Amino acid sequence: MVAYHYPPVMGSSGVHRTLQFSRHLPRHGWQPTILTVQSRAYRQISLDQMASIPPEVHVERAFSLDASRHLSIGGYHPLLFALPDSWSSWFLDAVRRGSKLIRRNRPDVIWSTFPIPTAHLIGATLQQQSDIPWVADFRDSMTEDDYPVPRMRWKAYRWIERISVRRCVRAVFTTPGTCRMYAQRYPEIPETRWVVIPNGYDEEDFDEAERSVAKPRSAGNPLVLVHSGLLYPSERDPRSFFAALARLLDTGEITPGSVKIVLRAAGYKPVHQEHIRQHRLEKVVHLEPPLPYREALKEMLLADGLLVFQASNCNHQVPAKVYEYLRCRRPILALTDPVGDTASVLREAGVDSIVRLDSVEEIVQFLPRFLASCRAGTAPLPSVDFIRDCSRAEGARRLASILDEIVEK
Repeated sequence: MVAYHYPPVMGSSGVHRTLQFSRHLPRHGWQPTILTVQSRAYRQISLDQMASIPPEVHVERAFSLDASRHLSIGGYHPLLFALPDSWSSWFLDAVRRGSKLIRRNRPDVIWSTFPIPTAHLIGATLQQQSDIPWVADFRDSMTEDDYPVPRMRWKAYRWIERISVRRCVRAVFTTPGTCRMYAQRYPEIPETRWVVIPNGYDEEDFDEAERSVAKPRSAGNPLVLVHSGLLYPSERDPRSFFAALARLLDTGEITPGSVKIVLRAAGYKPVHQEHIRQHRLEKVVHLEPPLPYREALKEMLLADGLLVFQASNCNHQVPAKVYEYLRCRRPILALTDPVGDTASVLREAGVDSIVRLDSVEEIVQFLPRFLASCRAGTAPLPSVDFIRDCSRAEGARRLASILDEIVEK
């Protein structure tokens, strides 16, 4: 399993997908070996999930530098040092170590995961050298018409994408929308190659978090709404939400003492701080630093409500955090396009608190009703049956079934 995101990396939900696959696959007869990077390559690390790596899982860490930190002068580095990504230096030692692992372990399948495209380049190279079947876990789309930028990086991504979909035996995505996009983009690829395995949550992590939470937070003042994770200025732009909050404060429909918005580990702090200042929301909206993973789960479990931000330019994506929100069984307010995949998942789970991310008017009209339902305990909660099917254990079972099909052919 070739994956950049693996403990002790911090700051990306991608780490949980590979970590939980490596924990749950052995229950279905598959023993993974992880090929990842040395911890120096990570911009942030946390040791809290290292204990979650099963002792029987061998983790091979290859040399890698982060071009933006290790190869820059005065804060700048040539783009060629960061093609296709800032960790392209991982490729050489990973292929060397991966080849040794293949000779030693004689694996049945190679698996690699995006969003670091060098991982797929490593997977493709090891497949070509060994002729072992290769599964490319794309998760989200590698390329869009205008992503990534600049154009030179887009060309590198698209080249790796073409190699991947043509050489792999299965291309795995996390949403139906992305899977359809790729099937349309590459009509020559057999339909059987496209697979959807959604992101999810891990029940063991929640069991541990719930044991340390005596009881759900009782509604009081202020009501606490939490967004946990990155708020990209484009894909999850909170400015309309801020403008709606400012208008509701001006009209007195909400007060600084009645609601507290926690943006946990949102990133892009200078950008969000400036927008908060412009709307005079310092007493309502709080930018908070990252927490260890299980502490973040506790915060979500204790929240009066959970916030989803997802722009219409990501209609074929579902934030990985959504599945953890669902498992928390707290009220969810989704600021997203009603026709996108995120809204579809939430509605299927029984959550209909959905307004457009870019509509100040819709947010102004809906937010007071949502807060009132949270306070009254009448907000719709996700279906238990739907949540059960979203576990990462279930995702690992689906992956194991796909691996079984591959080796049986």
